[in-house]
Amino acid sequence: MSALFFVPPLLIVIVLGGPWIVALIVLATALAGIEVFRLLGQAGYPSIALLGIALAVGVVLDGAVPTNLDGSGLILVAIGTILAAVGSFAKRDPRDGLPTWFATVFGALYVSLLGFVVRLGVAAPEPPASAPLAFAGGERGWIIVLVFGVWAYDTGAYLIGRRFGRTKFLTHISPSKTYAGLIGGLVASTVVVALMLYGLGQDPIQGLILGPLLALAAQAGDLAESMLKRAAGAKDSSSLIPGHGGILDRTDSFLFAAPVVTLYVAALVR
Repeated sequence: MSALFFVPPLLIVIVLGGPWIVALIVLATALAGIEVFRLLGQAGYPSIALLGIALAVGVVLDGAVPTNLDGSGLILVAIGTILAAVGSFAKRDPRDGLPTWFATVFGALYVSLLGFVVRLGVAAPEPPASAPLAFAGGERGWIIVLVFGVWAYDTGAYLIGRRFGRTKFLTHISPSKTYAGLIGGLVASTVVVALMLYGLGQDPIQGLILGPLLALAAQAGDLAESMLKRAAGAKDSSSLIPGHGGILDRTDSFLFAAPVVTLYVAALVR
């Protein structure tokens, strides 16, 4: 029921493109930031949550706003790191101040990875006019590749893992992951990405590279959030979405997959 409620608005935002995508990513980053800093606190890592959330949102917006200042994102990170250090000076015990500094910067950079969805749209080339999905344009088309690729991995891993999963891996982080599910997700993601690349006028053979890269990144993102939740003793990042947990639970795969797809597009796609 929750999926039916949230997926259509997401697809509508992708269709609208431009500032609507930026607004959605900024909102998701802020909400995920609240959840991350709450989990860090439950895991025993104090932080300056408001500063961390502001830094994460600033990094996302930097990727959306054209600028003539090279390295502006890195400058924002540097300023945020300095402010987090200064804020941690207020801790009476340096053994509290040091993790406060580290956790604030980590939490901010972690959730700001979602901003690569925006950067992907900026970096994406326009598809040829003859491409089946040429009407979607470069920004929306490549973001759809990312979204559908991650969804395909999650769906394939769930269905195959439930049916054939026997041998598990990394059970100390997530007790439900199986090798069968991993393979099923890899295959599903590769097929969907190849089809989407064809739709954008790219060689679908590239799906044999991008599909597994996207899938493995998505799985790593899921495991990274699971490690954070396990350290915090939490089942979900929050109860914001009934039946689905929090925003971080819905975006954890994208946090790692979006930078990988963006790098692939920037380096190899013309």
